[in-house]
Amino acid sequence: LKTEEINGITKDFEEPGFLAPTGLFLGGAKYMVIQGEPGAVIRGKKGPGGVTIKKTTQALVIGIYEEPMTGGQCNLVVERLGDYLIESDL
Repeated sequence: LKTEEINGITKDFEEPGFLAPTGLFLGGAKYMVIQGEPGAVIRGKKGPGGVTIKKTTQALVIGIYEEPMTGGQCNLVVERLGDYLIESDL
């Protein structure tokens, strides 16, 4: 991941909607930002795949998926792991 990609993600957590006009860049790939949870979860879509990013106290949990996995499956795994880390003060 590039520094500017991480900076864009953290800025969107601080100012929800920041990435909507330009898209989310991750590993050089561009994702269209779709409905997330302001300040907690960012979701992006790129063709049949996408990305889910959950913010914890100390980390960003990032899940990138392609078919046959669905966005819902990725969301579930990433958000549960993020919730576990938050509950563990991580």
